[in-house]
Amino acid sequence: MAMSTIDDTRWDLVLRRQRADFLYAVATMGIYCRPGCPSPRPKRENVRFFPDCAQAEAAGFRACRRCDPKGEREALARAVVADACAFIEAEEAIPALERLAERSGYSRFHFLRLFRDHTGLTPRGYAEGVRARRLQAALAGGARVADAVAEAGYGSESRVYEDTGRLLGMTPGALRRGGAGEVIRTALAECPFGRLLVAATAAGVCFLGFAEPDDTLLGELRRRFPRATVVADDAALTDTVRAVVAFMREPRAGLALPLDLRGTAFQLRVWAALRQIPAGQTRSYAQLAEMVGNPAAVRAVARSCATNPVALAVPCHRVIGSDGGLAGYRWGVARKQALLARERAEAEG
Repeated sequence: MAMSTIDDTRWDLVLRRQRADFLYAVATMGIYCRPGCPSPRPKRENVRFFPDCAQAEAAGFRACRRCDPKGEREALARAVVADACAFIEAEEAIPALERLAERSGYSRFHFLRLFRDHTGLTPRGYAEGVRARRLQAALAGGARVADAVAEAGYGSESRVYEDTGRLLGMTPGALRRGGAGEVIRTALAECPFGRLLVAATAAGVCFLGFAEPDDTLLGELRRRFPRATVVADDAALTDTVRAVVAFMREPRAGLALPLDLRGTAFQLRVWAALRQIPAGQTRSYAQLAEMVGNPAAVRAVARSCATNPVALAVPCHRVIGSDGGLAGYRWGVARKQALLARERAEAEG
């Protein structure tokens, strides 16, 4: 392709503020920018293109402060937010916004915007999440409800019970029991991706995992339900196992199983949204955040996908990065790619 044609394509991307792997410099301003820079578009005759920052700077241009092509401001912002998160994690009480902003060296408004941009939450929302995780961990470890509430930093048990759905997705007592008194039936089988474990309570499938050794899969199940009675019962789960294996091979019919999902109210919303994504299609984490009514909570959505206990039935493999990349997958990116390819082939067929 001729250089003029390449530059015309690059210029079109600049005009449309599209992300791309090159930089453009403006001779009259002496700066270089990313193609998506929000600054006013320069005149075409004043623009030069460069493959990287080093070559742009060698030609005498300096980095734009607005789009930060070297990523220096972005790296500093990430460090500030990481420090604030670590500080919140270490504090027993929820720190005031003013205190966090002063610690960061930014104004209250600027710090709040940075924190929201990088976490999808306000500092208080993040701190509430920290307290909820502390409460969950203490209850799952068998602590008395009163002790767990105090250890997590809540002022009284009543506050927890008033908002138990949002905080825990179940009552503190149920979480503390860790499955005590429940019987979880399990079945292990071969599937197209190696070993498969299906586990179900009386209410429905509570765990579905694959591609790992039997002991690893059973160990994860027991970590989720440390006090439940786990029994092997291949016969009771024959139809469920058959449905899962059939879905892996030919996902045309979908995978409709009775489920016993336990998580926070936010996690349950994310998992419900995942089940709305049709086979053969994908959504980005940002689009999924919009589906649950919280566009800023992209990272929280990603964490909910990562903690999905029933692979395939709650199809977190249908979520991809904003750049179209497959991103991560609990059961391996190669398997995610294979699942999506099979679903697309079935949908197109």
